[in-house]
Amino acid sequence: MAFAVSLVPAGYLAWQVYLLTAGQANTLGGDPAKAIVFFNGDWALRFMLLTLAVTPLRKMTGWSALARLRRMLGLFAFTYASLHFAAFTVLILELRLQDLGAELVERPYILLGFLAWLGLVPLTVTSNQYMLRRLKQRWKQLHLLVFPIVILQLAHIFWLTRSDYTEPVVYSVVVALLLGYRLVNRRQRASRPVLG
Repeated sequence: MAFAVSLVPAGYLAWQVYLLTAGQANTLGGDPAKAIVFFNGDWALRFMLLTLAVTPLRKMTGWSALARLRRMLGLFAFTYASLHFAAFTVLILELRLQDLGAELVERPYILLGFLAWLGLVPLTVTSNQYMLRRLKQRWKQLHLLVFPIVILQLAHIFWLTRSDYTEPVVYSVVVALLLGYRLVNRRQRASRPVLG
């Protein structure tokens, strides 16, 4: 069920692209290429926030089944981030890959987004049980990359925003709450007396 729900944004976008190509009314606006790029980028960040929300929600509700969703949500974050990058490369750069280097240098917000995507690659590659067993304690250390990645995503979206900052601010508040919860939880665990 959760897998099917996670595909809804992609299905919605595919339907809007179909409507566009069929010459029918759609929600992609006057610059469909940019709308497609932004749509996938927004969902990459939303899935990252959902992934980060799993642990706090599991601890607050005691619903251990939530833990099984974390990996899938993380993979969807990577999927939508990859669609975001692919749409930028195909629709904005028009597959002029030689221009990608210049874009990364001239537009730092693109560099931030690219670094966030690169950071997701090792997390995705090591998201299976085999790599968890192989890396052992290093697996947890590697997956701490999720925190700088989400900060890079926020910086990327803030830099892109031209007028209405409501959405980036809301995302930032959610990230602050999620990171704040982890910080408070860690301090509480550290301050507990060791029994025995």
